[in-house]
Amino acid sequence: MARFGGCVATDLRDVTNDPAALDSSGFWTVVAGFEGLPVCARFGDVRHAPVPPPEPGAWRGPAPGDWTSSLDRAAYTAGVRRIREHIAAGQVYQANLCRVLSAPLPDPVADIDALSALLARGNPAPCAGTVRLPAHGVEVATASPELFLRRTGRTVESGPIKGTGRTADDLLPKDHAENVMIVDLVRNDLGRVCATGSVTVPALCAVESHPGLVHLVSTVRGELAEGAGWPELLAGTFPPGSVTGAPKHSALRIIEALETAPRGPYCGAVGWVDADRGTGELAVGIRTFWIDRAATAGPLLRFGTGAGITWGSDPAREWDETELKASRLVALASGTRHEAGVRHLP
Repeated sequence: MARFGGCVATDLRDVTNDPAALDSSGFWTVVAGFEGLPVCARFGDVRHAPVPPPEPGAWRGPAPGDWTSSLDRAAYTAGVRRIREHIAAGQVYQANLCRVLSAPLPDPVADIDALSALLARGNPAPCAGTVRLPAHGVEVATASPELFLRRTGRTVESGPIKGTGRTADDLLPKDHAENVMIVDLVRNDLGRVCATGSVTVPALCAVESHPGLVHLVSTVRGELAEGAGWPELLAGTFPPGSVTGAPKHSALRIIEALETAPRGPYCGAVGWVDADRGTGELAVGIRTFWIDRAATAGPLLRFGTGAGITWGSDPAREWDETELKASRLVALASGTRHEAGVRHLP
């Protein structure tokens, strides 16, 4: 099953890794891991159904103190300093440094849809969604605020987020500069698959409020070139620029060297495509939980958090940004009202 935009999809018909299926027919959900192929699933029944209220006891999350991080504070801040060295050497302008939080699930048959109900109540998000395909290794619940790709016919749009604070007063000139860098990258990505001259920026560095924080959000829009469809669109823009860096190729190389855990669905894409209507909406897979049942010690709940690093970055402040992004959601998943702390791996 899957949930997006007040609809629930059931009656699974097909599952494929070929994005060309998104230009065929039917209603599809998409989960594209940062490092892997997309899982595209077609459903036969789609109906309007809001996320139900949480049922007491339906979700048993990890204990607040059981969360661990792939990078501890020392490793993360050292990574920030290393990225600044790459910037000083002219190898990159910005790179997104992320870490993955993990905790054992006390309930071996935990239902990700029950976690979605908690997120919908405690952290509503414009791009929230759920995809539950356990037979295909996909159990994802996202409270993403960020639009990766929206398609309406031949018009495509992206809404990159860069710049985060508790309030608008926390946003620095560095945040605005970072947003503009990523807007240029997204314009370039869309320009690879859009008609020449059609890519525009209708909104630049708008301040948006979300539960517990604010973001700077821009809008980039274009018209698909003749012959281009979902395969070309994804090939030209994935992974999302806001969670990689600029130039993208250099940023990806730096990310691979510094990060110690695969991102999985985090920083990938999660969403839906209605091939019959020529519409679709994919979120950047941030503020996203997923269940990993392949772990040797038993099922784990995972969650990613990160920050964009520029020359103006302060390592301690960037670490604090990753904590801010994670604290509210980790607390919800752990069943606590306060913002749970995270225990870090040595």
